[in-house]
Amino acid sequence: MELILKSNNEESLAKIVALAKKLNVVIEKKNADFNKTSRTNLKNRILNFKATGSSSFGDAAEWEQHQRSDRELPFS
Repeated sequence: MELILKSNNEESLAKIVALAKKLNVVIEKKNADFNKTSRTNLKNRILNFKATGSSSFGDAAEWEQHQRSDRELPFS
């Protein structure tokens, strides 16, 4: 089993490492900029998003025309 922990709090990580050593758990420490990695992953997910079906609210242009048709404008 593999467990990945991400934290910027060095004190908390030190406690977790100490507990892992007491339990004879193998520890692999990787230094990585998680914020940059997370942002890159999120950006890729957004750019590669493919909708599986049509929109659930229908035609947006038709809805907008309907909403604006009843409104009285003050400068008419």
